[in-house]
Amino acid sequence: MKLLQVAAGVIKNPQGQILIALRDASLHQGGLWEFPGGKLEPGETAEQALFRELKEELDITAHAATPLITIRHSYPDRHVQLNVFLVESFSGLAKGCQGQPLKWVAPNELLNFSFPAANQPIVTAARLPRCYGILDDTEPALLMGNLHKLLDNGIKLIQARLKNLSADAVAAFIEQAYSICRQQQTVLLINSATANVANLNADGIHLTAAHLMALAERPTNVLWLSASCHTFEELEHAEQIGVDFVVLAPVLPTATHPGSPTLGWERFTELVSQVNLPVYALGGMTPNEATTACHAGGQGIAGISAFLE
Repeated sequence: MKLLQVAAGVIKNPQGQILIALRDASLHQGGLWEFPGGKLEPGETAEQALFRELKEELDITAHAATPLITIRHSYPDRHVQLNVFLVESFSGLAKGCQGQPLKWVAPNELLNFSFPAANQPIVTAARLPRCYGILDDTEPALLMGNLHKLLDNGIKLIQARLKNLSADAVAAFIEQAYSICRQQQTVLLINSATANVANLNADGIHLTAAHLMALAERPTNVLWLSASCHTFEELEHAEQIGVDFVVLAPVLPTATHPGSPTLGWERFTELVSQVNLPVYALGGMTPNEATTACHAGGQGIAGISAFLE
């Protein structure tokens, strides 16, 4: 079967709402919601096709688009590659030029709508920010201060990687940290190597690579599940068990491991292209690398010190 190339846009307005459209019942995957877009025409790039489709379907003019995620999916009757972009700069008032119903919804409300199977990783990517902050307990006295630095710098997704603290110290810190994060509308995950992790109250769990590979299926009753990956085998397993997103490392040299082997951006791009998952680049990241990560197929960047300035 021929690979059908499609461009789609996660269109976000200044209020942070995302635009979705209802597919006509007579179409393939009809009656389900989708992110606006359409098929590439001969000679078009994915971005050109998206801008054309948004004007034709919604009567809006997109001014810029950033790669968000690329999805490859096989239906019984066709193979599809969805080239998905985040569109935050556009003009005009969106309307259904083909009579299609439209809705502006908050990112977390996307879970309340039925999308085609190929769209599920897009729903996840649309709910995730570009930056993933890691709160490390190498210096326990700095933990609370560093949490506030991350929040002050606008980080909305944080992993508490507390591998050195005692169970009591962890419980005391997470109780405070989770309350603060909820007030700031920030998602807090806890590293699976943390003492007594199963009994801690947070938004989800971040699996170490070893814990990831030891699982045969996704744990139940986990809102967000992420994982650390270094190889294709780990990425593939994360996708198979239903992990929401991963970090892939190390991409660039780090100050703590200056001589260690790294993936580099070329290998990062190659690995990311083989899975339908949002992937954060980790290792040697600075805020300036976020755009590079996105154009390499990543969701964005993750880091311990990158967001503490």
